[in-house]
Amino acid sequence: MDLEAAKVIGAGLAAIGVGVASAGVGFVFGSFLQGALRNPGAADGQQGRLFIGFAAAELLGLIAFAVAMIILYAV
Repeated sequence: MDLEAAKVIGAGLAAIGVGVASAGVGFVFGSFLQGALRNPGAADGQQGRLFIGFAAAELLGLIAFAVAMIILYAV
C-alpha cells in the first residue's frame, strides 16, 4: 500500500468521529427533551448542562475533522 492510499484511509477513519459527534448532539438534545417533558419545572435548571453537553459533543466532531484534514494535507 502506498502512502497516498494510507493517508486517505486514515483520514476516512478519522472522519467517522464527525458522524459520531452528530449522533452525540442528537442524544444530548433528545435526553434533555425527554427530561423536560417529564419534569417541566426543572427544565430551566438543566439548560446550562444542555449547552455544555452540546459544546463537548461538537468539539469532539471538530477535533475529528481537524485530525482528518491534518492527515490529508499536512502529513
